[in-house]
This record gives sequence, C-alpha cells and structure tokens, in this order.
Amino acid sequence: MRRLPVFFVLDCSESMVGEPIDSVQEGVELILSGLRKDPYALETVYISIIAYAGIVRTLVPLTELFAFNHFSLPLGGGTHLGKALDHLGQEIDRYVLKTTTEVKGDWKPMVYIFTDGRPTDEYEQAIQRWNMQYANNATVVAIGLGADVDFSILKKITENTISIDQITPEYVKGLCKWITASVVSQSISVGSNQQKNDLLPLDERYMRLAKDALSISKNKVDENCATFVGRCQKMGKPYIIKYTKNLQYKSPADLNINIYNFKLNTCSVISEEYFTWSDHQAPNKQINTAELDGFPECPHCFAETAFAVCGCGNLMCYDGYRESVVCPWCRRQISFSSGGGDFDLTRGQG
Repeated sequence: MRRLPVFFVLDCSESMVGEPIDSVQEGVELILSGLRKDPYALETVYISIIAYAGIVRTLVPLTELFAFNHFSLPLGGGTHLGKALDHLGQEIDRYVLKTTTEVKGDWKPMVYIFTDGRPTDEYEQAIQRWNMQYANNATVVAIGLGADVDFSILKKITENTISIDQITPEYVKGLCKWITASVVSQSISVGSNQQKNDLLPLDERYMRLAKDALSISKNKVDENCATFVGRCQKMGKPYIIKYTKNLQYKSPADLNINIYNFKLNTCSVISEEYFTWSDHQAPNKQINTAELDGFPECPHCFAETAFAVCGCGNLMCYDGYRESVVCPWCRRQISFSSGGGDFDLTRGQG
C-alpha cells in the first residue's frame, strides 16, 4: 500500500503562549481523531509533527495513523521558519519513499505550516532551496494565525496561503475540520490511484485565502508583541509574560500619527524546556517599561507582582513586603524599593 505522508510544521514561538498554542495542540489532536474514523485514512495516512521556535525538531517522525500517540507542543524564543523548511526537506528525503523504475513510492506529501508572525532567522535561502528541490513534490498549505502574519513571506513558499483572523478554539477548530476533510479527500482519491492538487472549498466563517501580502520589514524581533521570561522567587520555576501591541491613540488621517503601547495579554507557567527551544544567539532588543500597560502576579506563588527586576537584569516575582529576597537567577540577596521611574528591559524575540 502506497502511503500518504502528512507533515504538520507548527510554530511554537513564545508569541504563541497561552490560548494560541493550546488551541493548535487541541486542533491537531482533533484532526487525528477525525482521521481515525475514516477507513481510507487509516489505510494510507502517515503523520509527522515538526515543531519550530529558536530550534527545530521532529516531535513525531512519519508514523502510521493508528499507531500515533499523544504529543506535547513546547515553547521557545524565536521563529526559525527557514530552518524549519530545511528540516522538513531532510525529513522528506529520509522518510518519504521515492518512485523508481522498480517500485512505486509514496504519494505526494501534504504539508501544513502554521505560524502566527514572521521569521526571525535568515529564511530567504531556505525558501529558495525548498522551491528548487521540494515545492513540486509536495502540496503545501501555509496557515497564518491571527492579524500579525507576514503573508508576503508565506506566499514565497506556496500560493495556498490561508488566513485565520482569530487564534481561538472556535476558529482553530473550524480550520482543523477543513484540514481533516482535505486529508480524507486525498486519502479517498489515492485509494482510486489518483491524487488531487486543488484545495477543498474554504469554510469562510473561519478562514480565507490570504490574497493581500502584508509586507513587513525584516526584523529579529516580533514587533507586534513583547515577551519577558521570569522566575518565581520562592519556587525558582520559570514563567513568561506576553504583551500585545495596542493602538493607544489614532490621529486624524491627515496627521498620520498613531501612538501604540503594549497591553498585558497573559502571564503563564512554562517549563525549563523553554530554554532548550530558544535561540540564545539572537541579538538582544530592549523596550522601556513606559510602553507596557499592566503588570501581572506570579502564576506560581501568586505574589503581588511578577515584574520585579534584579540587578542582573532578570525578572522575578516579589510579594511586596519582605525587605530582602534571593534572586532565583543569580542567587544574590537583593532588596527592592518602590518607584524609581521607568527603565529599559530586554525583551524576547516573540
């Protein structure tokens, strides 16, 4: 039986923290559950999960659908889409059987690339390599999640570029039902020794073709969010704070002067695995705390603020009443004073 390989290439950058990454995790599991109910898919479909942030790894190599087990998406700093494409090509070379004069290989792979922003690595040459070596031998759908996606880059990879305006369970579920139907349709067509290249009609309640390329200047930091990593002073465990860009003041059209700040979105528990998945070679960029709106409590111990800064430059939580504490990063004993004005702080890549 010739296999139908399906690759999911999933953005796990820190801008996805909270509901977005949870929705994608649940959405892919929904796809797998739906495919297992179809006899054609059970016979032909093999699934692989690739995750990318500051590094790229295969979480699940190409695996028969019925044997696929649970997976857990990580979180990390950086969005290395270029490295993800190179890695995907290597996985196709390694696992997808090619047709020869003696044997028919696997069917053309289906690839679903998810991202919520733009790459933070050197992606141009990787896209060129992909287009030269693999683009004609795979059906690729690039899915932009949310309003901050640079579709001008995704369209260099594939014309099948879909926009999801909201990264909520409802919208991601609608998307994943469409993906399930698309894979089932392909599995039925290959069952009759034919393979389709056209997409199924989109459910326009949740998605649309991204016709307008949003050309955004290349940057090593996602400018539509600001992220910071701290540690609980009592437990030593890490957490991540995410702010999203917010239009604070919109001027009359003839002035064209808009003022933005960053509004608190979430403060979430993360694992130590975050540091493995982050790009530690990326240049640091700072932001002034005057641009931030809202400061959260610690998600571990519920201390009054998760936004206390040690002299070593790292964030920690503080309960607001002890005279001195030990920094969970540098282990020095420090004391805090209120006030002091705004200051610059190193932000994550998003």
